[in-house]
Amino acid sequence: MVFKKTLFLLLLLLVQQISLTLGQLLSGDHHHDHSLLSDKATLLAFKRTIISDPRSTLSNWDVAFDVCNFTGVRCSPLHHRVVQLHLNGIDIGGPLSPFIANLTGLRSLHLSDNHLFGHIPPEFASLRHLHNLRLNGNILQGLIPDSLSHLSKLKDFRLEQNNLTGTIPASIFSNCTFLRYVDLSNNSFTGKIPAEIGNPLKLWNLNLFLNFFSGKLPVSLSNSSLLYSLDLENNCLSGELPSEVVVKLQDIHYLHLSYNSMVSHDGNTNLKPFFTSLANCTHLVELELAALGLGGRLPETIGQLGTNLSIIHLEDNQIFGAIPQNVANLSYLTLLNLSSNLLNETIPGELSHLEILEQLILSNNSLSGAIPATLGQITSMGLLDLSKNKLFGEIPITLGNLIRLNYLFLNDNLLSGEIPPSLGWCKDLHKLDLSYNRLTGRIPPEISSLSEIRIFLNLSHNFLQGPLPVELHKMEAIQEIDLSSNNLTGSIFPLLSSCISVKLINFSHNSLQGQLPDSLGDLQNLESFDLSNNSLSVGVGNVGAVENLGNSTANMLHGSIGYIAPEKVIDSSLLRAARDQPAEVKKMWEVAIGELIELGILCTQDSPSTRPTMLDAADDLDRLKRYLDGDTTATFASSLGISSSTLDED
Repeated sequence: MVFKKTLFLLLLLLVQQISLTLGQLLSGDHHHDHSLLSDKATLLAFKRTIISDPRSTLSNWDVAFDVCNFTGVRCSPLHHRVVQLHLNGIDIGGPLSPFIANLTGLRSLHLSDNHLFGHIPPEFASLRHLHNLRLNGNILQGLIPDSLSHLSKLKDFRLEQNNLTGTIPASIFSNCTFLRYVDLSNNSFTGKIPAEIGNPLKLWNLNLFLNFFSGKLPVSLSNSSLLYSLDLENNCLSGELPSEVVVKLQDIHYLHLSYNSMVSHDGNTNLKPFFTSLANCTHLVELELAALGLGGRLPETIGQLGTNLSIIHLEDNQIFGAIPQNVANLSYLTLLNLSSNLLNETIPGELSHLEILEQLILSNNSLSGAIPATLGQITSMGLLDLSKNKLFGEIPITLGNLIRLNYLFLNDNLLSGEIPPSLGWCKDLHKLDLSYNRLTGRIPPEISSLSEIRIFLNLSHNFLQGPLPVELHKMEAIQEIDLSSNNLTGSIFPLLSSCISVKLINFSHNSLQGQLPDSLGDLQNLESFDLSNNSLSVGVGNVGAVENLGNSTANMLHGSIGYIAPEKVIDSSLLRAARDQPAEVKKMWEVAIGELIELGILCTQDSPSTRPTMLDAADDLDRLKRYLDGDTTATFASSLGISSSTLDED
């Protein structure tokens, strides 16, 4: 009997325990369902604030659908909550709604590259589990709320490309110590970079470029020894180059400080301390220090930087002296820009050791001596800019070996000798500028091999002579051609019409002769040309050319008939009518047209003393009209000094 009672009590206790457990489970399920229902209601409320959804991305955000199947939504099966909301680049527009703050289970919120506007809601501080917050690429404005510092688990924080203003709350870097990726670039932030910015010891990427930050770079950033990329370009930062910071950034790959107001050490005279500190950055790939106003010489230690270094930007500074020869030690260099400095002496021939160099830009300095022939060994070169220096001697034939060259600028130097025909081997050239030198001889016909020149060919302001190469007509894709201010002779080749893309022609200040070819009328894209200061003429047989002159926006022709002004000075119907007249009438019209052009030019003179009055010009036109109508008593002599009898004699 006792055994039966004991068994009954045990069964009763077991039933009670099972009931309790089932009750707890049921209660728990109800709680989870309620959480998902709450999240669903929140998302539907957020959808109602969206005023544009051009791709209908949120079409399945509906009461009838499971919230975990909403586009961009992911739920956690463990916690039965919405943990991820990713709606990147779908072009939705509307205010950034504080309703999102009710999704308290969120781990990741990505709303980048949309058209969301308004302020960042302070209520987002409720998202205490948030690891990733990306609101970049929207139209947000106002301040970063201080309350975001409560997101202590935040690792990824991106607000770039908005219209945000004010200062960065220091508390974000004090409290969010797990931060790894921070991008606040391309906004309008002001003030100093918080001293606490070095508190997140695992900071990996920091982008603050294109803002208005001022002051010095905080020394605390040296604590972020894992920093991989630091981009502070285009701000108002000042102070000495941060040697004490970079010396501890041994994992840095990308260091961008350009377009600030920093200086070198010792009163902006000594670059050595900074480049010495960079020696510890053995993984450095890009070094950008352009337009800082840096003074001093380039130290020899530049050649001791890491072998991974690929890009150096040091343009627009005040660096003087020679280019160190041991720059050639940087064997992985693909871009070296030292333009717009005060560099002098010669270009080191050792640069030829940079076998994979793609861009060498040394323009706007005071470099002298000859162009090293060894540069022709860098066959990977796509851009070579040595313009605006004091280089002299001949253009090396070896530059023709640069068969991948797209851009060659040697203009504004003291180069002499002939243009090497070997440049015709550079068949991928898009731009060739040899202007403002002392080059002599003829334009080599091999230039016509540069059929890929799409932008411009500029050989102006040299001492080139001889006829224009007929082969130039092969440059069908060229847009600008400037051969002005040389000693070129002969006629303008009749096949210029093959250059169907040309927009600008300048053959002025040469000794070209003959009549304009009618083919000029076929250049439909022509916007501007200058043929002034030559000995060219226009006859009735060149009607097409003259009509084209009248349609161009900035054209000039000089020779026996003076200048053609930018206006259309001759009615094309008058010219067309001349074609069907007898020979004696054609002759009369041809001379009359020339006089009409000359009258037009006289009316455009700057000096009032050389300009005819309006009454004189009207009288001249009236006399010319009567003469062309057959009135043999009409004279045409007021301002031009020419009579109808003179015309008859011609």
